[in-house]
Amino acid sequence: MFFFKKTATNEEIARVMDDIAGLLEIQHANPFKVKAYRTGAKYVRGRVEPVADLVKSGDGEALQALPGIGESLAAVIEEYVKTGKSKLLHRLKGKTAPEDLFEHVPGIGPELAERIVRELDIKTLEELEQAAHDGRLAKVEGFGRRRVEAIQMGLAGMLSGFARRRIQRLAPPKEEKHSDDSEPSIAQVLEVDAEYRRKAAAGKLKMITPKRFNPRNEAWLPVLHTEHGDWSYTALFSNTARAHELGKTHDWVVIFFENKGHEGQCTVVTETSGSLEGKRVVRGREPECGDYYRGH
Repeated sequence: MFFFKKTATNEEIARVMDDIAGLLEIQHANPFKVKAYRTGAKYVRGRVEPVADLVKSGDGEALQALPGIGESLAAVIEEYVKTGKSKLLHRLKGKTAPEDLFEHVPGIGPELAERIVRELDIKTLEELEQAAHDGRLAKVEGFGRRRVEAIQMGLAGMLSGFARRRIQRLAPPKEEKHSDDSEPSIAQVLEVDAEYRRKAAAGKLKMITPKRFNPRNEAWLPVLHTEHGDWSYTALFSNTARAHELGKTHDWVVIFFENKGHEGQCTVVTETSGSLEGKRVVRGREPECGDYYRGH
């Protein structure tokens, strides 16, 4: 028996199918199979009624009868609605080398892709996006300002969940400000960061055992699951090679957030220079952090 804690939206289901199509294409799978997932994603995204309702009702035949869906795609949809995960997507990610993945980003060829993996030790497009915005990618040989900006924009298009807010952030400033509910406020992110570090220091959080950089297989990484307003958060210390190299594993906090189909992640750090030195800031949103602190 399944208990549906959160209803998967059509956009979330379509995003999973788009991701599967993209990875199949990278791995040179049958083009008809790639097209099937892209067609299915397009239909689900444009459908008014929630596809998840068909899964909840147990009407598998109705789900398979949807235009462009069929048995295979219906199975993927059903699994994601019930569990929030896709084994197929997870398996495809495991088969795709990071270098092959990065080569599909505009502005990155085979040599640069290998250099990114070697020097930054990153493996996903989400990690590459973070590196493009926090300054690490710009330090890799061959990545000047214009190339990094092009990669930022290219990733915005590839990572559909981040596209709108990245394009808005990179666009020239406008006189009028429009509210953007695709990411939480600076104040709320910093509240979550403070809550996480406070509870971690007090030993009040569940400890998990990370697989990377943990030769003794110890449970040392505290994790926080919390809700603030309409946003759900998961926070944990950064366990990247760069964080270990700089001794920042108990300073850099990675925060994942989700609200009504809007999801993403950010990293909060202690600023080491400039007007915000010594303060906690959200990487990539430093100007907003400056405004926040000036108002407090």
